[in-house]
Amino acid sequence: MPITRRATLAAGLFAPSLALAQSRFPDKPLRVYVPWTPGGATDIQMRMVCEIASRHLGQAIIVENKPGASGTLGAQALAREARPDGYTLSQMPNGVFRMPAMMRAQNMPPPFDPLQDFTWVIRMVGYMGGVVVRPDAPWRSLRELLDHARANPGTLFYGTPGANTTDVAMTRLARLLGIEWTAVAFRGAAPNLQNLLGGQIHFSAETSAWADMALEGRVRPLGLWMSQRAVRFPDVPTFRELGHDVVAESAYGIAAPRGTPPATVNIIHDAFKRAVHDPQHLAVLARFDMPVRYLDSEAYANDAIAVNQQEIETVRELGLRPGG
Repeated sequence: MPITRRATLAAGLFAPSLALAQSRFPDKPLRVYVPWTPGGATDIQMRMVCEIASRHLGQAIIVENKPGASGTLGAQALAREARPDGYTLSQMPNGVFRMPAMMRAQNMPPPFDPLQDFTWVIRMVGYMGGVVVRPDAPWRSLRELLDHARANPGTLFYGTPGANTTDVAMTRLARLLGIEWTAVAFRGAAPNLQNLLGGQIHFSAETSAWADMALEGRVRPLGLWMSQRAVRFPDVPTFRELGHDVVAESAYGIAAPRGTPPATVNIIHDAFKRAVHDPQHLAVLARFDMPVRYLDSEAYANDAIAVNQQEIETVRELGLRPGG
């Protein structure tokens, strides 16, 4: 039998078994790490998108919170522990680029390489966020808060959801205006806002986990670090509108360990893409004024290269260090 004919027959015999093997994924529940505390905007968004994606995959998706280390514990678990079989994924905030850049700047070995250790599956959404105070705070506007900070250097304390997260935008703003204030890093949005309500800090620099609280009158937003105003908060100006060129929009998605088979990545991508655009998920995004920032796997991998370079430059410019 000619070699070409044998090869054709062999391919014909092999193809069904390969397709069958691929069709078995997933044949058990998936796990997705969310490196933040429960109750924040990211946690709520991720739980909803995972719930919808699980319907398309035909398997449950277990969300596991891994707060701490500036949102990088999920990435660390992928790089160190997870098998590249598609069953373990993680939400990937900008901290997964910033933390290694900071550590390298201090001649410290990072726990992972963001461009070598992951398979970028899908970029999904972006953040809305800004500065919020308690309703009884003396500042009625961001300008009043900034004027107070300038007149009283070192006396204001503000909360963030983790070291080297939202404080990066606030540090940039402080340097522009010659302000001294102190960031207090919490392990997620929920404790950040709880400490604001409890009076332990003067204001919170936080993503849109405060949106419902603002609508209920429990906090008062003063300014947003967005390129444009939020739909549900049309009266809240952006930093840029107030004359401060600070924009801190960021987008995130999910990744798998390096070496995850392309066919598996495609299955996961397609399920989450459908989930991202599902009306039930879009309703959650509207609740937090979070924009859709979808990119497919290839585009997300290219975006990771660009964001990694941006974070290297930010670390160099602001002198950021691990731990804040």
